[in-house]
Amino acid sequence: MSRISVRGFAVASATAVTAVGSVVGVASGSTAQPNDAEATAADSTLLADIPAGQQAQVQTASLTQQANVQAIAADASAKKDAEEAARKAAAESAIAKKEAAEKAAEEAAKERAEAKAAASRSSASSADFPVQSSYSVAQIQAMARQMVASDQFQCFSNIVDHESSWNYQAVNPSSGAYGLFQALPAGKMESAGSDWRTNPATQIKWGLNYMNDRYGSPCGAWSFWQAHNWY
Repeated sequence: MSRISVRGFAVASATAVTAVGSVVGVASGSTAQPNDAEATAADSTLLADIPAGQQAQVQTASLTQQANVQAIAADASAKKDAEEAARKAAAESAIAKKEAAEKAAEEAAKERAEAKAAASRSSASSADFPVQSSYSVAQIQAMARQMVASDQFQCFSNIVDHESSWNYQAVNPSSGAYGLFQALPAGKMESAGSDWRTNPATQIKWGLNYMNDRYGSPCGAWSFWQAHNWY
């Protein structure tokens, strides 16, 4: 190996070492060490020993190595940032999925509770209430509250208020409509029980089923009633 090539290799190597030291020092937050100055001085001495015609070539090689070292450091930093971003995204996704699962579980539990309550109300019949010779408005309304969903009761009550004022024996003299809901013909309430004439609980059951089947709910029936004055 010639003197020029040896010197050139020495210059490039020393410069590369200096560049690596600088990159490491910047990454760790440390300041330049004495050996950096020594390496720089050595670079200057070695470069001075190389013929002028070869100095540009050696400097280019040195700069290329420095660029390669810096590129490697940049790639490592970018890879670390990408990995951190991926971990963060995965954690956020896991949290979102957990929250969605918990919300779904809460909604399912709520739906089961509502379905159970609705089933309990729909199963109520005249047999669940003591038979009496007559019933007060307060007693009839108490029956209705046990059979109608709480969020539907006001709508249900509004219709009964307008149709019969909670008189389960109310009769329309011109049409023959009968009971709490002024059913016409009156006999169709028999589908809810044979005691429909005298038992307000039977009438309530029939009226609630009618509203649910035809309008989806008592509030649906009340909306229609407000628009047409009948339902």
